[in-house]
This record gives sequence, structure tokens and C-alpha cells, in this order.
Amino acid sequence: MPKMKTKRSAAKRFKKTGTGKVRRNHAFTSHLLEAKSPKRKRKLRKRAIMHSGDVKRIKQLIAYK
Repeated sequence: MPKMKTKRSAAKRFKKTGTGKVRRNHAFTSHLLEAKSPKRKRKLRKRAIMHSGDVKRIKQLIAYK
């Protein structure tokens, strides 16, 4: 059986941490920024940890990353 391929679209969006958690970027940062407060935009710049319910699915997509 051949090796699984990494889903490149997922590999560009998610990274695994050293402890095996999955990091993601926040959404809502690309346009319509005038209506958002500076505090909200600042918080959206930071990375977030994926919720546990989604982690198993994402780890399969980025198996070798």
C-alpha cells in the first residue's frame, strides 16, 4: 500500500506543535476591517489551537507535517 499524500491545502493552513496540538489562523482578517475594532483585529492576528473535536480529522490530512 502506498503512503498517504499530505493534503497541501490543509498543510498551508494548519501546523502541528511540539506536543501534537494543531494550530490554526483566525478567520475574518482579509477585508471589511474598518468596522472591526483595533482590539478585535489585534486578537485575530494571533494563532489559535484547534478544538479537540476537529483535531483527529485535521491530523489525518497533515499526517507527515
